[in-house]
Amino acid sequence: MNQGSHHAVTSHQGSPRPALRRLAGMTATAPAPYSDVIRSEASLRRFLHGLPGVDQVGAEARAAMLGTRSIKTTSKAWALDLAIRMIDLTTLEGADTPGKVRALAAKARRPDPADPSCPQVAALCVYGDRVPDAVQALKGSGIHVAAVATAFPSGRAELDVKLADTRGAVAAGADEIDMVIDRGAFLAGNYQKVYDEIVAVKEACGDAHLKVILETGELVTYDNVRRASWLAMLAGGDFIKTSTGKVSPAATLPVTLVMLEAVRDFRDVTGRQVGVKPAGGIRTAKDAIKYLVMVNETCGEEWLDPDWFRFGASSLLNDLLMQRTKLATGRYSGPNYFTLD
Repeated sequence: MNQGSHHAVTSHQGSPRPALRRLAGMTATAPAPYSDVIRSEASLRRFLHGLPGVDQVGAEARAAMLGTRSIKTTSKAWALDLAIRMIDLTTLEGADTPGKVRALAAKARRPDPADPSCPQVAALCVYGDRVPDAVQALKGSGIHVAAVATAFPSGRAELDVKLADTRGAVAAGADEIDMVIDRGAFLAGNYQKVYDEIVAVKEACGDAHLKVILETGELVTYDNVRRASWLAMLAGGDFIKTSTGKVSPAATLPVTLVMLEAVRDFRDVTGRQVGVKPAGGIRTAKDAIKYLVMVNETCGEEWLDPDWFRFGASSLLNDLLMQRTKLATGRYSGPNYFTLD
């Protein structure tokens, strides 16, 4: 993919980045202190509500336009393999068993047992109590173990419960934590509470990476998505993630576009790069490629890496494998050729 122009979908002409630097009281070469923004609840609110507004029509039109881009066969083969390497293979059901986790781990290691050239996925994402099963099954593979935490998916629990949830998953071997924000507090305008909880969970993560789930389907507006993205990044999140997969709508192209713009602008202002993870509702290779085109066109090639972009998915992998087989053999293998998850 060739890096394209990076258009902003803000409500005014020109780039939002100079305004963001003024609002944050930072320079592009000062990655650390956010003291001007977070010194008080009032300054945090002032910063978040001073972010450039999102042009809803523009965002949806640009996302639709990027979704029409086509790529050549050689690029498609590369994109399919990249999408596989970006998957957080996920099972988050009350009926999850050790056996199911082991089976999914085997698939994470060898997505297509008949083709050793098929890459493995980025991570296996499970509930905290299933982390030991995943760690044992993935030992030596290099595949990350991600655990959802902080009273997933509702986020409705006291902070000490959320921190215990996080510490327990990390102690069991999780090296990535997917936390949910308190959407009720965010929508009520209690940004300080949301910020403080993310900071506390990040500290509880230790060396584990923190993905902050915004649950964009409940945030109502694109402006809220932008504010929540910046709030999560200011608080130290390593990734911002669209959804739990338990609320509709989950990931959408326009929402992901807004989040991609946020991480791009955040790096320009602070020097710190943050990843993006759309999750929920991404089921086909065609859809995955649309997201990869959007990443390239919005943030550039640096984000086209599993360290900076992930798909939270369970059914997507099978369609990627089907399309990969079609490119290699000229025929579809059929949906039942690969294991059902």
